Amino acid sequence: MNNGTLIWRNGELIRWEDATVHVTTHALHYGSSVFEGIRAYATPQGPAVFRLQPHTKRLVNSCKIARIDLPYSAAELDTAVLETIRQNGHESCYVRPLVIRGIGRMGLEGRHNSVDTYIITFEWGRYLGSDAIDHGVDVQVSSWRRSAPGTAASLGKIGGQYVNSQFISMEAHDNGFSEGIALDINGYVSEGAGENIFVMSDGIVYTPGAWNSILLGVTRDTVLTILRDLGYEIRFEPIARDMLYLADEIFFTGTAAEVTPIRSVDRIKVGTGQPGPITKAVQEVFFAITSGQREDHHGWLTHVRQSQPTLGD
Repeated sequence: MNNGTLIWRNGELIRWEDATVHVTTHALHYGSSVFEGIRAYATPQGPAVFRLQPHTKRLVNSCKIARIDLPYSAAELDTAVLETIRQNGHESCYVRPLVIRGIGRMGLEGRHNSVDTYIITFEWGRYLGSDAIDHGVDVQVSSWRRSAPGTAASLGKIGGQYVNSQFISMEAHDNGFSEGIALDINGYVSEGAGENIFVMSDGIVYTPGAWNSILLGVTRDTVLTILRDLGYEIRFEPIARDMLYLADEIFFTGTAAEVTPIRSVDRIKVGTGQPGPITKAVQEVFFAITSGQREDHHGWLTHVRQSQPTLGD
């Protein structure tokens, strides 16, 4: 992983090695952090951040859910992300905004503690493996369930909630799979450990809704738009586990995973075992836009070098 040399912390750029926290930091003990994952892609016009504003808006909303008093607006975070990428000289990178409850009182009630905001950038390849995009991944249905409504806040990207995702991923890796799929409390398909899921059957696209304890992913939203533009029928409804075994195609979406085909579930081949036509059509549009090879009709790209605000604006 090729790190940037600078990290944005509380309004200023500091050296990577100076971005440390104290062992009494509240987030270390209780998971009281909020974060985002954003990608900047290399384009002929230089690096461009993909869906920047929806990500920073979700960060602000996650802080609201977690009762973390974020001292920056989404617009200020947009500026900071662009400046950090620019100063680190990335052509493409992964961006990790992070808000944590810091030092102060020990105990579960952390709203009296300090709040620290960071923006980290680093160069990161394919999340699920170098050939995952082209050939797909093998996954399992996890023994771990997603949290029931009223026990966690699935619409927030809150650090402590990702212990559940860690269990799902570790179990999958221990069993020889690339990733795990979680079911919801009622036994219906929810999402991957860190990805949303789309299931294709007889030319119709199925995907879980918010009631299945999913994070409403920004890449998920992107793919829904692409599918509509391509004329596919989309149904938001509960997906039974066995539908995964009978599907013609399945793919994951996420900032890290991008659009990753699934070639088998529980060692049962999905369709032909190769990326199907709907998956390929979505990938073609997605990667053409993110690479700057196709016109960005939806305004999804924010070009770093064409956006020159300073941190004081």
